Amino acid sequence: MLSRADPRQRHTQCLCLCPTYELALQTGQVVEQMGKYCTDIKVGYAVRGNRIRRGSRVQEQIVIGTPGTVLDWCFKLGQVDVKQIRVFVLDEADVMIGTQGYLDQSYRIHRMLPKDCQLLLFSATFEEPVLKFAQRIIPDPNVIKLRREQLTLDNIKQYYVMCSQEQEKYQALINIYAAITIAQAIIFCQTRRTAHWLSKKLTRDGHRVALLIGELTVEQRAAIIQRFREGKEKVLVTTNVCARGIDVEQVSIVVNFDLPVTREHEPDCETYLHRIGRTGRFGKQGLAVNMVDGLGSLAILRCFQQHFNRKIEQLDSKDLEQIERIAY
Repeated sequence: MLSRADPRQRHTQCLCLCPTYELALQTGQVVEQMGKYCTDIKVGYAVRGNRIRRGSRVQEQIVIGTPGTVLDWCFKLGQVDVKQIRVFVLDEADVMIGTQGYLDQSYRIHRMLPKDCQLLLFSATFEEPVLKFAQRIIPDPNVIKLRREQLTLDNIKQYYVMCSQEQEKYQALINIYAAITIAQAIIFCQTRRTAHWLSKKLTRDGHRVALLIGELTVEQRAAIIQRFREGKEKVLVTTNVCARGIDVEQVSIVVNFDLPVTREHEPDCETYLHRIGRTGRFGKQGLAVNMVDGLGSLAILRCFQQHFNRKIEQLDSKDLEQIERIAY
């Protein structure tokens, strides 16, 4: 986008859609850092709460935002001229295409783009139906992809702990946290109820914990992510709202307090990959620990092993020496 934007033209030329507020802000911040010497290229954020004076046009050459607000800026308010877009980007494209609401909004914008507009789709995972749709909207595309066995990075050590109930999962979590030196940790729960319960329990036991879930306002969510980046809280308890794309360099361990499953309770391999990918970033070593409660969860874990062709070893949460060994 930076290479395609013309700083002499004061209108939007590059448009990037992200599925969440947090990811839009993070992407924009990276663009600003990379383009800090491109002083005449500006970045705008089409996200909820960011308003532009009615009747005015957006002058930033690069606009990054979420689909609903971008749609308003382009069509309802007429503040972005879609016909002048040179580059159209879908980030986390499998979500943007696989989620009906996002798909409708993205497709509406896509239909109005000029024929010579460059289309770019990015994601760590593309399932076959999504890939087929992407190839329909981008004729004769250049496809760059890793083989599936390369998707889980070798620098992420993966383990699982057998637990019989929620309280035992919690005790295993405390044992692991106490035994290894952790910069920062992200703990994923499948439901908001579990995330609320876990964050309260960790806080009562003296841990500095942040809770990030979808029911918070965008301002609250942005503030929580910023505090976590700054290290003011060492543990982030969250649901899948934080599974994709969020980069925090200090995260050394990801814990799946609940294994990710689809609405049909089938193994969600893509979400698993995105979750554990929050650690082991920037070439560093990472650790992923999965809490397994019962034969059903064990079967889900085995699906992850088979899907990614990676062995996930069992960990005894009461063996502190073993826990210390895996961390170094």
